Amino acid sequence: MSGCQATSESTSTPFRDPRLPDGERVADLLARLTLDERIAMLHQFAPAVERLGLAAFRTGQEALHGVAWMGPATVFPQAVGLGATWHPELLRRIGEAVGTEVRAMRARDERVGLNVWAPVVNLLRDPRWGRNEEGYAEDPYLTSALAAAYTRGLRGDDPARWRTAPVLKHWLAHNNETHRDTTSSSVRPRVLHEYDLAAFRGAVRAGSVAGVMPAYNLVNGRPNHVSPYLREHLRTWTEQELVVCSDAGAPSNLVDSEHYFDTHEEAVAAALLAGVDSFTDHDQDASKTVERVRGALRRGLIDASVVEVAVRRLLAMRCALGEFDPPTEPTEPAETAGFDTPGHRALALEAAEQAVVLLKNDGLLPLSDATAGTVAVVGPLADECELDWYSGSLIRRSTPREALVERLGAERVVFVEGTDTVRLRAAAGWVRVPDTEVGERAREGAPEGSLNPAHTAGRTDLPPLTVGPAPTDLALADWGGGVLTLRAPSGRCLTVAEDGFVRAAAEQPGGWVVQETFTLERHGDGHLLRHRGTGGYVCVAAEGLKVAVPDGSAEVAKAEVAEAKAQAEVFTLEVVERGEDAVARAAAAATTVLVLAGNDPHINGRETEDRTTLALPVQQDRLWRAAHSANPRTALVLVSSYPYAVGEAADVLPALLWTAHGGQAAGTGLARVLFGDVSPAGRLPQTWYAGEEELPDLLDYDIIASRATYLYFDGAPLFPFGHGLSYTRFAYGDLSVQRTASEGEGEGAVLAVECEVTNVGPYDGDEVAQIYVSAPGARVPRPHRRLIAHRRVPLRQGETARLFFTVPADEALGFWDVAHGRWTVDPGTYEIHAGASSTDIRRTATIAVDGPPPAPRPVLERGLAAADFDSADGIRLVDLTKVRGDAVAGTDDTIGRLLFRACDFGAGARTVTVEAARAQDPEGTGAADAAAVELHLSDGTTLASVAIPPTGDPYRYTTVGATLPTPPSGVHDLHITLRGALRLARLGFSG
Repeated sequence: MSGCQATSESTSTPFRDPRLPDGERVADLLARLTLDERIAMLHQFAPAVERLGLAAFRTGQEALHGVAWMGPATVFPQAVGLGATWHPELLRRIGEAVGTEVRAMRARDERVGLNVWAPVVNLLRDPRWGRNEEGYAEDPYLTSALAAAYTRGLRGDDPARWRTAPVLKHWLAHNNETHRDTTSSSVRPRVLHEYDLAAFRGAVRAGSVAGVMPAYNLVNGRPNHVSPYLREHLRTWTEQELVVCSDAGAPSNLVDSEHYFDTHEEAVAAALLAGVDSFTDHDQDASKTVERVRGALRRGLIDASVVEVAVRRLLAMRCALGEFDPPTEPTEPAETAGFDTPGHRALALEAAEQAVVLLKNDGLLPLSDATAGTVAVVGPLADECELDWYSGSLIRRSTPREALVERLGAERVVFVEGTDTVRLRAAAGWVRVPDTEVGERAREGAPEGSLNPAHTAGRTDLPPLTVGPAPTDLALADWGGGVLTLRAPSGRCLTVAEDGFVRAAAEQPGGWVVQETFTLERHGDGHLLRHRGTGGYVCVAAEGLKVAVPDGSAEVAKAEVAEAKAQAEVFTLEVVERGEDAVARAAAAATTVLVLAGNDPHINGRETEDRTTLALPVQQDRLWRAAHSANPRTALVLVSSYPYAVGEAADVLPALLWTAHGGQAAGTGLARVLFGDVSPAGRLPQTWYAGEEELPDLLDYDIIASRATYLYFDGAPLFPFGHGLSYTRFAYGDLSVQRTASEGEGEGAVLAVECEVTNVGPYDGDEVAQIYVSAPGARVPRPHRRLIAHRRVPLRQGETARLFFTVPADEALGFWDVAHGRWTVDPGTYEIHAGASSTDIRRTATIAVDGPPPAPRPVLERGLAAADFDSADGIRLVDLTKVRGDAVAGTDDTIGRLLFRACDFGAGARTVTVEAARAQDPEGTGAADAAAVELHLSDGTTLASVAIPPTGDPYRYTTVGATLPTPPSGVHDLHITLRGALRLARLGFSG
């Protein structure tokens, strides 16, 4: 497995003996390692141990929808597209294909890792999240089911040996790119247990997950890389030795950007104690991590046993991957076994087909080869097969235009990109692209040995753009928010390399910092052309067009910007032809029009950049309008990583479809759906809202209070969660539900749900039967409906299927009871629904749960933890200590309100104690404003106002007591008001 030669000792030692249990083998190997060797293994790039014949090992092979960053591989649809299939068995087969290709690629390149960082199980809570493309769904059950299936395929079926070791990303409550390493997600206990943890829990319990990766953000004021939930929850879900791998650079963030610890020694010690095992920091340079761990040991922050625990977990994973087993002879050459096979190609096509969601159809679809006539395929995505940051390189590709030409012939397909044709004029003449043979190479490769595509550089071997007497027509695409790309007639995008010159050298936009995007800023009678990658402005130098501030920084200081503007060229923009005019001509001459609109995954809405709007870019909006005005037989196909607010298009167009970027077979898969070879059966994995005004703040993670996601949204969505049409129709028969004892030992009751589905339409097709639960009349806010089971079932015309679902009753009916700190099922009547979406309910059955009424909060016995509120206003959850626990503070350190329902004060509570902390001067102003905790009953009775003295530190708590002049007795709702900059930990009461 490496160039490391095994010694005689290494071939006869117990850790090499496959007859021994893995635990014994790992213990033997661990005992043979020195402390220095163990410390070195904590870094992502663990070095070889030659004296034991151990190879170097790397954690972290990206494999979200195919093997990424390692060259050509089979590329499947984006993860959100796989989520739209609602098909766990398909994802299992895709995971199997990806895992097989990982092994095949490793056979010829040992840099390919077997510890794969996939899938992403962050919930798609807000469609503006930049990494929306990476998740499966907004629902925790569906996300967990798909993640469990994908990891099962990646892991393989061998009971002892893993094909690959999947790591789930990103723990926890991570849905914003805006200041992602410094923002804190305020997650109250109900949201934590019912939503965010649930997505991870099911997948881990399924048994094919090797570990998790903490996210960059903080949760309740504490960085995820020192999260107590790793030990309090994650590692209680399985007896397996899970590995926790840090995200890239996150260990350093604990000090450098988050300022959570004063020194890196303290930070690395805290991360190890919290449960982080592998540190992804400083790329391949392990020296800083090694020195920090040694420093933590020298200072006594940790002892060697903490290092031993982390290394044991890492070695257990390596043992499970078969690294320490004797080599086996492959049945076929390793270079070709399981790589780019006909089966994988067919699977990529199947996935592309199953991911297509038909949002609306007034009879335009399916098209017919015989009657389709001339098809105009227009728009910026019409001839693209897009990749994203976590894609492999394409071995083969299929665009919508190519697929239609293959199907209908070139004479029946008209293509118009729909970009504006423009010219730029400088003071000295027209901007022109030199007539140079570009060749195939679009970017310089990464430095020798680097596995990070962020290290790739732009080309400098081509001449820069110049000015002269004759113009070059450029294709201007506006991707929204004023973000532009400009393409030369050669098809290459204008880009800026490290030397600052502007060249037509990039095949596509891409890279960690995209160098192919610009903005036009109005300046007098002309425009300044600003390069977004550097923040600099384009000027005309003697050698050609150049960015005035080519420092590679995206954040240029104000003084430098002013200087750059002074040097910048003022360009005159001449529009030769508007894209919508060309589209209108093509549409008028065609029988049918397909408008392909959407996003480029590297521009706007991507890792490091959230969206600010759900609107379709204005230029693309004009395209479908122009096409429809010229030809009513116009369908809009949205090819995108996220939802759009396209209400007017949905109202007026006869057909509307959505698909994520569909991988290598995207074009063929879409064409087969459009022409009815396959009846569409994709379903939306997240709500499509009518506009961003229906969404809460991006950083508001309390889906209950903010009424977010399909679970709580009170409005009418543009398209609901689970929506998707077919060319055929399905009827639902009787629905029955019973609560029965489970056959498994130690397991609770289950819901046995049965329903019939019949294909009553004119085509064969798949139906996605969805089972939801609701709790009408619940004592606490519960979801409108919550998905608890589903099945994608193929049905021929006239065929009926009887579907059976078994769901744990507690899981389906329960919620997290903050009053008692446990999962609970209240007595009452519950509704079980079967339908075609979260709003298209076809059948409903009820089930009654008996039991005693819920008990009130026993405040005299247990007091009140501040974080266990029922509802709140103007508060944020913060870290009680840097190790564990939550407290509550006002959002802006002024006024916050908490409500605790049904508090039982018994015969009477006469005193209250308030545990709180208050920094002397939280803002560094020298002031020490008053702070107090006030207690009220619902009838307005004031129980107490307790002043909180300064404690000098936000983590130094004091307990202040007060007598209650009007002792409450019996059961009451208790209202708490926080005034000033304080942290409230808990309240205690005594009679």
